[in-house]
Amino acid sequence: MRILVCEFVTGGGMPPDTAIPASLAREGDLMLHALLADLLEVPGVAVTVTRDARLPPLAAPVRSITISDPRESWALWEDLARQADGVWPIAPETDGALERFSRMVEAGGRRLFNSNADAVAVASSKAATAALLSAAGLPVVPVCRTGAVAADGPSGHGPWVVKPDDGAGCIDTRLIRDHADWQGWLAETDRSGFVVQPFQPGTPASLSMLCREGRAWPLTANRQTITLSGGFFSYDGGVVGGMALSPALLDLAQGVAAALPGLFGFVGVDFIDGPDGPTIIEVNPRLTTPSVGLRRATGLNVAAAVLELARDPPVPPQPVTRIEPVLLTLEE
Repeated sequence: MRILVCEFVTGGGMPPDTAIPASLAREGDLMLHALLADLLEVPGVAVTVTRDARLPPLAAPVRSITISDPRESWALWEDLARQADGVWPIAPETDGALERFSRMVEAGGRRLFNSNADAVAVASSKAATAALLSAAGLPVVPVCRTGAVAADGPSGHGPWVVKPDDGAGCIDTRLIRDHADWQGWLAETDRSGFVVQPFQPGTPASLSMLCREGRAWPLTANRQTITLSGGFFSYDGGVVGGMALSPALLDLAQGVAAALPGLFGFVGVDFIDGPDGPTIIEVNPRLTTPSVGLRRATGLNVAAAVLELARDPPVPPQPVTRIEPVLLTLEE
C-alpha cells in the first residue's frame, strides 16, 4: 500500500516569505516521525512524504519529495495523492487547511486516513462544534462568536477566554479578565473570526481515541501543560496517559463519536477536568501532539490500528491493557 503523509508545517504548507517558527516545526516533526515509525513497521506499506526545503531532509526508507516553493504545494499534493492508495494529512484546522486537504483527497477517490471532510468542517469551528455537542446533551464550555457579543462585552464579570474560531493549539488564545480588558482586546484589530468562552476552572487535559462510524475506542487521557504569560496561553506538552480513563471520560468519548459520526482514525478531544467532571473545549479531527507518546505509553502502534480500522469490515483495536505515563515536552 502506497501512503502519502503530509505534515502541513514541515511539508510545504507554510508561507514562503517568512521563516517557519521553530516551535511549530519541532511539534510537527515530533508527530511526523512518530507516525512514520509506526507506518514503517506495517508490512507492505511504502511511504511518501513532502518536505519543506528550509528544513533538514528526511532519510530513507521513506520517499521524501522536497518542496522549494510552497506556492506550488497544493498542486503537488494533489498530484502525489493521485499516485497513492491512501493519504494521511497532519494539518491544522486554521484557514480551512485540513478541510481543504480532506476534500481534495475525497474528490480524488483515494482513501483518507483521517476524519471525513464534513466532520472536519464542523470540528474546525469551535462555535459549530459546541453547538452540535451541546444539542447532543454533552457537557461543553459555551462558545459565542465575538460578532454576537455586545460591544461592552460578554455577560457576567469574567474572566473569559478568547481565541480564533478555527484556531489550533493555543495560538492567539488569551485570558480576558474584565470588561476593560475586553474593550482593549477588541480595539487591537479585527476580531470577527474570534470566539469567546467563559473561563473554566479545572485541570486542562485531552482525550486520545480512535473512531469510526459513530464509535470510539479511547486510548489515553492526557494531562496538558498550559501556561499563562502576559495574558496569553501556550501549550507546552504534558503527560500522555497522565489521567485515568474514568467512566465519565469513556462516556464522553462515545458521545463525541456518536454526535460526529464522520470522525475517523485518531481524534483528540480537549477538555477541562473540573469539580463537576469533564467539560469539552474542542474536538481535533486529526493526529494531535499526544500521539507522539502513545506508543511508549500503551505499546499500541497507532498507524497500524488506524489501517485496520479502515478495512471493510473494520478490525477494531484491542483494548489498551497497560498505560505508563509519558512526559511530553515541546522544548528543545
